[in-house]
Amino acid sequence: MEAWPEVDEYIVQHRIIHGLQAIRRARGCGIPAALDEFSERYRWLRENRPQDFIVTDESYGAGFYS
Repeated sequence: MEAWPEVDEYIVQHRIIHGLQAIRRARGCGIPAALDEFSERYRWLRENRPQDFIVTDESYGAGFYS
């Protein structure tokens, strides 16, 4: 997806809403599909770029409810 660089930065900077919005714009999908893509990309980034994250895996998404 062309928007991955933008989405990736939102994910590693813990900007969940912005990341979901970017996925929805790029894919033209609804919230459930965007959440699925976000989760998959989050897992990929944690594995491949763990040093880029500003919060720990344990605290990522704390207090975020969709």
